[in-house]
Amino acid sequence: MLEIDGSRYSGSGTIVRQAVALAALTGRAVRIYNARVNRPKPGLRRQHAQAVEAIRQLVDGQTEGAVAGAMEFMFRPGKPAASRAFKWDIGSAGSTTALALAALPVVAFHPFSISIELHGGIFQDFAPSFYHLQHVLLPLLQRMGVEASARMERPGYVPGGQGIWRLNVVPASGVLRPLLLDAFGQVARIWGIALSSRLKEQSVSERMADSAMRALGAAGYHAGIEVVHDDKAVQAGACLAIFADLTSGARIGSDRAGAPGRRSEAIGKHVARQLLEDLDTNATLDRYGSDQIIPWAALAAGESKFRIPRLSEHIESNAWLSRELLGAEIKIEGHEMVIQGVGFRAK
Repeated sequence: MLEIDGSRYSGSGTIVRQAVALAALTGRAVRIYNARVNRPKPGLRRQHAQAVEAIRQLVDGQTEGAVAGAMEFMFRPGKPAASRAFKWDIGSAGSTTALALAALPVVAFHPFSISIELHGGIFQDFAPSFYHLQHVLLPLLQRMGVEASARMERPGYVPGGQGIWRLNVVPASGVLRPLLLDAFGQVARIWGIALSSRLKEQSVSERMADSAMRALGAAGYHAGIEVVHDDKAVQAGACLAIFADLTSGARIGSDRAGAPGRRSEAIGKHVARQLLEDLDTNATLDRYGSDQIIPWAALAAGESKFRIPRLSEHIESNAWLSRELLGAEIKIEGHEMVIQGVGFRAK
């Protein structure tokens, strides 16, 4: 049984989710201890326990102690489940996108196509944005050989959650292709989505979009941001996401969710500034995609190469786990990351 210290590097739920996903793929039992030990609320939260349970369902595995509050648990993978449809409900505003990112590698190597319905939080701080998953990560995976699509049916915000979206995945045929994004090129287009729910009268979507466009304009960029008003969410909330498409074929993303006391104009400025910071480094992956792509490149056959905006603890965590569980070679020098994938094939 492989022992994983959950306090290393980021010490976050990323270690929990990624370790269990890679263990499920490789058929190795894993014991994780010190799970999220350095966080304000140590141990597994509801969304982490649900991620472990979701992966367990996908491979008909077994768990011991993987419940909310636990700082130690075990996971033993089994064989791919026969079901082609799953429904996962976090039961809180916990991140459904983080849950999907955990399950995706396992689903990508499943024997047949999978449809998943997810319930819970969709837009919040310190978690992957649905729009980033839909418009940045999934197109990258398509290049590598995984066909996946995401459709949001109802936004979900903190604290109520109750968002709903669907993920459909056609598994990879054979091994994944490596990802080569080592040339920045130029910015061809900047576009985005300004979403608000039950806040039309306050013009939240318009204010976020206008603020972001002014900040980008001051830096010499023109942006087209779609304004979206929603009335399906169970509570008021908002999110702004903007993307820069590069002539090299890369896409850089930036986003932020609304929060009580957080002004729409401040959200617009923050998202624009973050995008500009990543663009200024000539990165071909943004600060979120830089760590999310690591396990995929580690699973692929051959050398993947890209430029990252900066080194983060999440990058270090994912690189460490991909070395430990897959045996991938990962080198990071300055802004350049090179990953020698193992050419993983489903058993």
